Formats: sequence, structure tokens, C-alpha cells
Amino acid sequence: MKILNSKPTLIQLQWLIWGFVFLAIALSLMQMDGFGQAVVYALLNTCFYAAIVYGNISLLYKRLYQKGRKFIYVIATVAFLLGIAAIRMVVSLWVYNALFAKQPEHLSIKAYLSTLFGGLMVFILSFVFRIAIAYFTLKRQADEIIAQRTEAELNLLKSQVQPHFLFNTLNNIYYEAYLEAPRTAALIERLSDIMRYFVDESPRQQVSLATEVQFLENYIALEKIRIRFNVDINIAGQYHASTLVPPMLLMTFVENVFKHGIDKSSELNKVDIRLDQKNDRLIFSVENTLCANPSTGTTTGFGLANLRKRLVLLYGNNFELYTSNTGNTFIATLNIPLA
Repeated sequence: MKILNSKPTLIQLQWLIWGFVFLAIALSLMQMDGFGQAVVYALLNTCFYAAIVYGNISLLYKRLYQKGRKFIYVIATVAFLLGIAAIRMVVSLWVYNALFAKQPEHLSIKAYLSTLFGGLMVFILSFVFRIAIAYFTLKRQADEIIAQRTEAELNLLKSQVQPHFLFNTLNNIYYEAYLEAPRTAALIERLSDIMRYFVDESPRQQVSLATEVQFLENYIALEKIRIRFNVDINIAGQYHASTLVPPMLLMTFVENVFKHGIDKSSELNKVDIRLDQKNDRLIFSVENTLCANPSTGTTTGFGLANLRKRLVLLYGNNFELYTSNTGNTFIATLNIPLA
């Protein structure tokens, strides 16, 4: 039942189409040629039709026409059709003489022209086949995007269960802690700000740069509780608090530092975070010292890899993301346009 109810993949759909083609050819030949000969010639014709279709859409059209080499595409197409028609005619005649003919038959110009004309018709239909494949691919991608968006919205709703209760509780704890331990109260306040950012700001398309920087400062302050390190935050150039950026875009760099670049047993860690706004571009860089003895397999790079995918969706090719490792320090730099 799962097989019947599941949507076919692109490959399965193509196999299904060629199966129908084979069946249609076999049924049309069966009355005149009998079952065996009809099946053999239906298989041969289907294979040659598939060779013409995929030879055009996967080879000639893709590697010549789409790259602007149209004249070469025309010449290659003519040569391809002439060659495939000759091969099809020779193979079909050989099979017929070897398996079915009472008297051997020979090649003829008329039969070759008929085969060539049939190949030309299939070649023209290959463009319809290509459009159908492109439509099916886009539709599946659209369905996947809708499904992912729906799942993300459900996950967001789950993560927002009774957020006001949580914030009110944190505020109560903050006031209690403020009387006994002001430093602890300040950390609780930062934690409350971070959680409020996740609930109120992260679902937005864009947030102010000031909000994003404040989020990073709160995150770093909490990390300082468990890790000893020095951190410098430098806002260079013309910094406008109202500048809009996608939420959580800069967080990946900072989070990556504490996951992979900090030696938790050392007091010599240093992180330098720089933010510069120039000529409608935002340049963000993070430089941190590396562990003297990093554990095997700790640096996965999944965070930066996922960030690159997100940047492609947001900016296409209009961004720069590069990293460098000097042995003692790791540097990651992001350059994006500002709306």
C-alpha cells in the first residue's frame, strides 16, 4: 500500500513512460508480426527512441545549445540523427535476418530515409520530454520547500509553548537573585534577552544590526561563565543601528569558536570579533586562537557549510565567505550586501 500511495520519483516516472512506449509499440506490431517479433522490435525501437531523447537533452542540448554553441549544436544534431538512423537500420535488419526472415533482406535508401524521418520526429518530441522533466523536477522541489516550511513552522510553534510564562519566571528569579547576587542576576537577564530574541526576532525576515550585535554580546557573556578567554568587539566605520540583516546570520561564526576553537583548560584564549560597514556592504570577521591539542573529529564544519547554503539562498553569488587557518589562529570572514 505504501508503494501505491507514495509519489513516484523522477527516475521511476521515466521508466513508467518508456514502459508505456514499449507496450504501445508491441501491441501495434503484434497483429502483423506475431508476439515474438513484436516484442523484439518493440524493445529495439524503444531503446533507440530513448537514445535519441537522452542524447539530445542530456548531451547535445545541455553541452552545446545551452552554452551558446548553437551552430555546432545544429551540425552535431544532423550528424547524430544520421548516425543513429544508420545504426538502428543495420541492427534491425540484422536481427530480422538472423531471427525472423525466411529470405535475407538488404539495406535500401527508402528504408533508411523512413528510419531517419522517424528519428527526426522522436528528436522533436524530446524537447517536450525535457520540458516535462523540468516541470516535474520543479514541482517536486516546490513540494519539498512547502513541506520543509510547514515542518519549520510546526517546530517554531513547539518551541514557543508558553514563552511568556518562562519569561515571567526568569524575571522573578532575576529580582530574587539581584538581592543576593547581582552578577548572577545580570547573567539571568542576558539569558532572558537571548530567549526573547529566539522567540520574537529569529522568525522575522530581517532584524536590526543593533539587535544582532546585542544578541552576540549576550551569548558571549554567558559563555564566559564556563570558559576563560579575552574578547574584543570592534564596530568600525559608519555603523547604523537601524541597518537590517537576516537574523542568526552572524551567530554561526561565534558559536563555531566555542564549539571548535576554544581550549577550555587554557587562560590564553583570545577571540577578536570585528564588524565593519562600508559602501553598502557588511564585513564581519572572527579571529580566535586554536587549541594546542585539538581532539580528533571535533571540527566538523557543518555550521559554516549550512551557513554557506543559507547565504546562497539569500544573496546568490553576491557574497564572500572564506576561512583561513594559520596553525595558531583561525579566521572566518563574511562580506554581504546591505539592502
